[in-house]
Amino acid sequence: MTTPAEGSRAATAPWYAPARLRRTWLHWLHVLRGLIRASELVLALIAAGVGAVSGLATVGVSAAAHGLQRLFFGIAADERLSTIPALGWGRVPFLPLGGLVLGLVTWAWMRRYPRPVVDPVEANALRGGRMSARDSLFLGVQSVISNGFGASVGLEAAYAQLGGVVASLTGGALNLRRSDLRAFVGAGAGAGIAAAFGAPLTGAFYAFEIIIGTYTAANIAPVVAAALAGALVSRLLGSDTLVFHAHVTDTLSASHYVMFALLGLICALAGVAIMRLVAIMEMAVSRLPGPRWLRPTAGGLILAALAWYVPETLSAGHGAMHYDFAAELGMTTLVTLLLAKSAASVVALGFGFRGGLFFASLYLGSLLGRLCIVALYAAGVNVGIDPLAGALVGMGALAVAIIGGPFTMSFLVLETTGDFGLAAATLTASIVATLVVRETFGYSFSTWRLHLRGETIRSAHDVGWLRTLTAARMMRTGPATVPVSMPVEVFRQAFPLGSTRRVLALDADGRFAGIVPVSAVHADLTGVGAVGRFAILADTVLTPEMAIKEIMAAFDAAEGDELAVLDADRRPLGVLSEAHATRRYAEELETARRDLTGGA
Repeated sequence: MTTPAEGSRAATAPWYAPARLRRTWLHWLHVLRGLIRASELVLALIAAGVGAVSGLATVGVSAAAHGLQRLFFGIAADERLSTIPALGWGRVPFLPLGGLVLGLVTWAWMRRYPRPVVDPVEANALRGGRMSARDSLFLGVQSVISNGFGASVGLEAAYAQLGGVVASLTGGALNLRRSDLRAFVGAGAGAGIAAAFGAPLTGAFYAFEIIIGTYTAANIAPVVAAALAGALVSRLLGSDTLVFHAHVTDTLSASHYVMFALLGLICALAGVAIMRLVAIMEMAVSRLPGPRWLRPTAGGLILAALAWYVPETLSAGHGAMHYDFAAELGMTTLVTLLLAKSAASVVALGFGFRGGLFFASLYLGSLLGRLCIVALYAAGVNVGIDPLAGALVGMGALAVAIIGGPFTMSFLVLETTGDFGLAAATLTASIVATLVVRETFGYSFSTWRLHLRGETIRSAHDVGWLRTLTAARMMRTGPATVPVSMPVEVFRQAFPLGSTRRVLALDADGRFAGIVPVSAVHADLTGVGAVGRFAILADTVLTPEMAIKEIMAAFDAAEGDELAVLDADRRPLGVLSEAHATRRYAEELETARRDLTGGA
């Protein structure tokens, strides 16, 4: 706190003095916070700035990974790693070498910072949008190493992570409300995706559907502003974007929509299979003998063997997908590419390479969609659909099955092709894929990995406030206590009727022995003995960290209106009533409703 003397010295100091600069900064920060709360336009302008920075981060990460690929694999500046005709013997060692580098870097990092990295989905679902800059930068480094050495993982996870943390830090510095900070994190992550694909609508709906978990009038302005800014920065810097040209057919009939719906069903089953295979692979790898940091090296050896036979498995697959869209591929080639790329992605993630399945799911979906249409033509069924159109619809449907976001992927197809009919077909397949995955699996890839860590979230909807509504936050501290051996008459004198409702009884060691109802003691006609015989609910207690759901379950089981909150040694910390817990829960629900409806 600044004293009057210090304030006087700061006021007379030159403008560049640290104390005066600090006072000026705090003053304008306070003014800016007030403007943000009063104006959505200001919030949108700041979000646009966040989106621009996220776009720069996306371009930087992409350039770093591509620079490593050029260094190790000798590709040209305008060439993609997955388009090389063959992996020469001299390049084979780079994949296991990358695994070794990644393993050692990760081992050194985890020794000092053992907690897992919080991604934007987890941050918005459980932490109110708070993310760690240090952890996010490390994830970016891991992704660049993994992709740069040719592992079959994409960079989209790093794009979203860095965009999200830029927004989280900015919103934290501006002291944004919980709902605004969550929207900011979604805007930053969406801007990173928009910059990666040059597709602002895709980035915006990625934020709405996957990172924020909902679409409201309150968050549309910052999210769209950030996505537009991110895509614009990417285009100004000359970053490559996805651009395809294809048409489903001149007119879509009911039979076409049925075919696309069936394609969505096939993609849903394939997506669930891939997610489960990644989990199975991770479990199998975790049981391998030897140090953990060597596992990515072993994975690199397997990836090198796959890339030796199928070079298209290298890296995320951008170049391979571009090439395959323009080529005439037969069923054998499609099956080979589909199986090889699936295996490479599962191995890469299972053995510890960092990245994501975003672009891999797009590439795999394009192969699966084209394979389905080609197989029908080979069987003599004239469906009237261009195999390339089937590839694009499959691209969106499989990505929805794995990543989520039916509108996100539909807009990606629309923005990369400019074909509204194709976007409608993709939406049809995506809706079917979404419904099937929800009914049969219930998770996207990001929430499935959280589920494997013990979390129960199924989307980015804000449930973190449920965990912060704990017994420690809601209890009434300083409860009255008495020894269980206190005589009834003494108790009656100390606690007359109306003074309090409950008193906690303690044993000789000061540990909780039950709750003594004051009315029950006064209603006793004998008036003899100790108050310990009136103690109830000795075994039904709360702990400080218990969340509201556990608390309400405890009240239901106890059938009591007040419970004691104890520490690990059964010493009382406070008392919580069911009425107060219910009221606090209702207040938080109302706050969540206002956030969802934009304060209405």
